[in-house]
Amino acid sequence: MSRQFGLPDTGGTCTRACRGDYLADALLAGLARESSRRAYVYDGGVPLPERQLIARIRKMGGRKSLIGDDCAVLDPPRGHELLVTTDLCLEGVHFRRDWHPAQSVGHRCLARGLSDIAAMAGGPLACFLSLGLTAEIPQDWVDGFLAGFLGLAKKFRIPLAGGDTGESPHGVIADVMVVGSAPRGKAVRRSGAKPGDLIYVTGALGGSAATLGRLRARQARFSKSDPHFYPEPRIAIARKLRGVASSMIDLSDGLSTDLAHICEESGVGAEVEIATVPVAAGAMLEQALHGGEDYELLFTASEKKKLRAKMAGVSVRKIGRVTRDPRQMMWLRTPDGQRVPMPSGGWEHFGK
Repeated sequence: MSRQFGLPDTGGTCTRACRGDYLADALLAGLARESSRRAYVYDGGVPLPERQLIARIRKMGGRKSLIGDDCAVLDPPRGHELLVTTDLCLEGVHFRRDWHPAQSVGHRCLARGLSDIAAMAGGPLACFLSLGLTAEIPQDWVDGFLAGFLGLAKKFRIPLAGGDTGESPHGVIADVMVVGSAPRGKAVRRSGAKPGDLIYVTGALGGSAATLGRLRARQARFSKSDPHFYPEPRIAIARKLRGVASSMIDLSDGLSTDLAHICEESGVGAEVEIATVPVAAGAMLEQALHGGEDYELLFTASEKKKLRAKMAGVSVRKIGRVTRDPRQMMWLRTPDGQRVPMPSGGWEHFGK
C-alpha cells in the first residue's frame, strides 16, 4: 500500500504513515525545485486529492512527462533494441549518510544505472525510482537526494518515468531502473572478446577506493570535485565505441573482477601489463586493480582498430591483451617481465 509516482494505490484503508504520504510530499518538493519551466510552491501538509496530485506531477515533468498512468509508455527509436538495467542501492552498503551528502547519494544511485547503459554502448531513454525511507529521515535529506538524482537525469535528458515509495524499517533503500536503447545488433556485450584482442580502460582507476579508505580513516571530507561522490557515466565515449569494441563492461566491482566477467563470458584469458594500468592520483595499484566504483569502461578491441588516446574528452589506455585460455586465467605482467596470476579481488556481494 504505497504511493506510486503514477496512479496512487487506493486499495483498502490505511493511515497516513502506512501509505507513506510524507514521501509523496518529499517527492513533490524535490520535483518542484527541479522544474525549470514553471515555479511551483508546495508547502507540505495533506497531499492534494488524487487527480490533482497526478496532474501536478505531470505538469512538473513538462510536456515530455511520462507520469500519470499505471505504466509508462516508452517509444524506442526506430531500428533500436531496448536495454534495461536495475540496481539496488542500500544504506550501509553502497553509501553512508554520515559520509555522503544526500545530493551525492541521489547522483550515485542513478549514475550506476547509466553506467550499465554505457557498458552496452547504449543511450538512456528513461529512469525509474523506487524509494524506501525510514520515518526519521529529515525532509531536507529527501529533497537533497531528489536534487542529485533528478539533476543527473536532466543532464542526460531522460525523464523520471515512474517508481514507488514506501517506509523502510531499516535504512534508506533506492531501487533504480534505467531503460536505454542501442541500434539493432550494435549493443556491445561481455561475450565478444577474442584471443589477440587488446584490452583498454577509460580514465583512471582506484580513486573511489582511495577516497573510501580515507573516509574510513577519517582523513577525508566531501568534495564536489571528487569522482567518488559524483561519478560521471561514460555515455558519450560508449557511443563512439559501437562497432569498435568487441566486448565491454563498466568498472563497478573492480578491474580484476570485471575483467574476469569478460573472460568467463567470452571463454578467454587475459594478460594485463602492470605498468600500463592508469592509477588515479592518491590511489595505489592494488586499489586500481581491485577497488571498484570507478564507473569507467573496460573493453576489448581488435588490434586492427586504431583508437585515439582520448575520445569524447576521456583518456583511453591500452593495458593488456586477450589470450587463448580455456580456463579463463588472468595474468599480470610485471615491469621486469615476470608473469604472475591475477586474482579476482574486487567487490562481490555475499563474498567470504
